[in-house]
Amino acid sequence: MLMRTDPFRELDRFAQQVFGTPAPGTWSRPAAMPLDAYRTGDEFVVSFDLPGVDPGAIELDVERNVLTVKAERRPLPTGDDVRLQVSERPLGVFSRQLFLGDTLDTDRIAADYHQGVLTVRIPIAERAKPRRIEVTGAKTERQQIQA
Repeated sequence: MLMRTDPFRELDRFAQQVFGTPAPGTWSRPAAMPLDAYRTGDEFVVSFDLPGVDPGAIELDVERNVLTVKAERRPLPTGDDVRLQVSERPLGVFSRQLFLGDTLDTDRIAADYHQGVLTVRIPIAERAKPRRIEVTGAKTERQQIQA
């Protein structure tokens, strides 16, 4: 099989990875959607930045303790009288996967989208919460006779 390569395209791709900016005249999308994750009380919270994404274009799936978030930023409507002057916002489908620990209750995940931020709340599983264990002891012979 014959493969055609463009050394300048590879150089542009390398420059983007190192410097984080696309080469002039090229289009690229971010590698992942930025997120913050923290634990508060009895839940684990993850917030994803998804500005300009319609809530109907967001998908959340959980399979075998892997949370997958997919979102699509669609282009603005165009027409005969619209002339695009600048287009710097990345478009297309973005996805991110998080590997969840066994201590999280994946059956009770809740998600909310507000002002361009998707917030996913995952409760801590009951079996993972700290609990007090009662310690019992055997009665001595003297205690058994007196009883």
